[in-house]
Amino acid sequence: MSEFTLRQLRTLVAVHRTGKIISASRELGLTQPAVSLQIKEAESVAGTALFDRTSTGVRPTAAGRAVIEAALAIEERLRVLNDEVRALSSGRKGQLRLGVVSTAKYFAPSIMAAFKREFIDVEMTLFVGNRAEIINSLRDRMVDVALMGRPPREVTVRSVMFGTHPFLIIAPPDHRLAGLKAVPKEQLAAESFLVREPGSGTRMALDMFLSELPGRLDTPGLEMGSNETIKQAVMAGLGIALISAHTIALEVEQKRLAVLDVEGMPIWRQWFSVSRAERTLTPVMKAFEDFLLARGAAFLPRVEGT
Repeated sequence: MSEFTLRQLRTLVAVHRTGKIISASRELGLTQPAVSLQIKEAESVAGTALFDRTSTGVRPTAAGRAVIEAALAIEERLRVLNDEVRALSSGRKGQLRLGVVSTAKYFAPSIMAAFKREFIDVEMTLFVGNRAEIINSLRDRMVDVALMGRPPREVTVRSVMFGTHPFLIIAPPDHRLAGLKAVPKEQLAAESFLVREPGSGTRMALDMFLSELPGRLDTPGLEMGSNETIKQAVMAGLGIALISAHTIALEVEQKRLAVLDVEGMPIWRQWFSVSRAERTLTPVMKAFEDFLLARGAAFLPRVEGT
């Protein structure tokens, strides 16, 4: 069997990423016939079709997915090699693709800015998504490091804890329970909760909390797709919510939200930095990990009562 070329592999990855030959040609700066030729030559090497052609674009076959996965691993190893060589020659250069769950977007920019002040020549990009999107970005090697509240089980990862992560119950400032001390959990049983999507770290913390209130897990509440929407809905009086303390510091300071003093609260979790377990840490990834261990907790927002 002949061998795949790097150009063929990069073409396959681009076609897979964009889903269309015309889009891949724009991304690669090639003509459509040139992209089609690279696919044809790669399929000749493989001895089988690597893509199924559909009316809406192209989709990788089982063989195509295997080749693309290997191509992504090769591309990542080349990036690691490039970072290692650059780091050896300058000591402080490289790239870092950072992914964060949406709850972490309230402090991740501050961490990035402080890291950049020490590592001026490091190029950083930020991707924000929900938990499922960040896990997928790790699986697909689209980010180098991810910040999240609980390491995933879907991908084998290396994880490092860099700070604590408190969850609180919030309500409108004029709520009947606002200002009361040590409110029993049972008094929340009749409240309307605003909840995140299943699988999110916030939803898992809430499900654990509601499991202690008989019958509440059967009707957890009104589902909303973001912390921002939940905060606005609570301020509008639609209900109460369990939410990360790191998302509400400003609203609590401005007295637009109240933190309820509930028995057993806050619920404490941790923040983790995670990366794929099988990949070699680049010098930049190692520097960022060390930075988080030394200083990361200092950038987590503070809310009274946590």
